[in-house]
Amino acid sequence: MPHAESAPWEYTLYIPNDLRAVTISRRTLRLILTMHGLIRLVDTAELLAAELVSKAVRHTKGPAALRMRWSAGVLRIGAWDADPEPPQPPEELELIGEAEQGRGLALVRSCADLWGWQSLARKGNQGKYVCFELAGA
Repeated sequence: MPHAESAPWEYTLYIPNDLRAVTISRRTLRLILTMHGLIRLVDTAELLAAELVSKAVRHTKGPAALRMRWSAGVLRIGAWDADPEPPQPPEELELIGEAEQGRGLALVRSCADLWGWQSLARKGNQGKYVCFELAGA
């Protein structure tokens, strides 16, 4: 089986606006990470990626995409969706239970080594890309 220190790689999964996409994305991500020898990152990556995909599918009407990239010992996972509005996680982790939205992003913020977002266009559609990083070591 390949080691995590192998050459950089990248996968993109294009997602229709369908709630089943969350499960499909989780299973696809788990398989990719397992096949690349990154088993120690699977549980956290799967949980956080599912939060991003769930938000993309539940809160937008357009398509989405999940991108997974390994480079220089860092796993970067991001989701593009058709909503150009910035993500709004609660400012304080203690407020997660009280927040009406953004709880999943608060989870991403607390579990990832780094997270962020950027506004962008894809195939003529406006949207945003929300991503996180997990160190491989």
